[in-house]
Amino acid sequence: MPDRRTLTADCTSCFALCCVALTFTKSADFAIDKRAGDPCPNLRSDYRCGIHDRLRPKGFAGCTGYDCFGAGQQVSQVTFGGRSWREAPETRDRMFAALPVMRHLHELLWYLTEARSLAVTREIHADLDAEIADLERVTGEDADAVLAIDVDARRAQVNPLLARTSELVRAAVGRKKDRRGADLIGAKLAGADLRGTNFRGAYLIAANLRDANLPRADLIGADLRDADVRGADFTDSIFLTQSQVNAARGDAATTLPPRLTRPDHW
Repeated sequence: MPDRRTLTADCTSCFALCCVALTFTKSADFAIDKRAGDPCPNLRSDYRCGIHDRLRPKGFAGCTGYDCFGAGQQVSQVTFGGRSWREAPETRDRMFAALPVMRHLHELLWYLTEARSLAVTREIHADLDAEIADLERVTGEDADAVLAIDVDARRAQVNPLLARTSELVRAAVGRKKDRRGADLIGAKLAGADLRGTNFRGAYLIAANLRDANLPRADLIGADLRDADVRGADFTDSIFLTQSQVNAARGDAATTLPPRLTRPDHW
């Protein structure tokens, strides 16, 4: 299986691709408008952020919620061989275009690696291994090959394995409550027993999940922006990512899976 460190952002090995390649829209998440391809005005010459320790108070909460799943360093050091867009300006467009493709692929690798680590998925371990090996192969190819990847087709190929993983994990709870794609914006779920619930793609923006119980819940693609998860229990929940955690409002009493880190701003 992939080393999870390769699927975790390492900004010291990246040419600040997310600070240049991505679009910012002035909002609660970003203090400014920025076009894709334009460097953020806070970006320094050493590819570091000049306000990294003050992003949220400066109006850049969206930056603290972003996670590239290690795609930044993969594109910088592997796809483009360690040559930056400043050193080789002719690579700019292709390098910036490769970032979102690689991020999608690394996100899939993150989910598949998590699924493979579970004993309950033993019956599909061989299929998971095959998908992981193939994705590792394509993420190591050159820029032309990466840019030619059909991300939607890859997601469709992987999705049945992730769905089966969800079924196997949630079956242990003895129920399969389905809230896929549900509009739960601002929902009052404080203290709720949500064990084994399928929240795939659900909108939990600003939902009150304080002290809620979410063991073995499937949170793939759930929007947790500004959700109150103080004291919530995410023990053994699946497919929860660092970016989802970063976007929520938790505290020292929030229980996270060991693979994730408690955000500094909680």
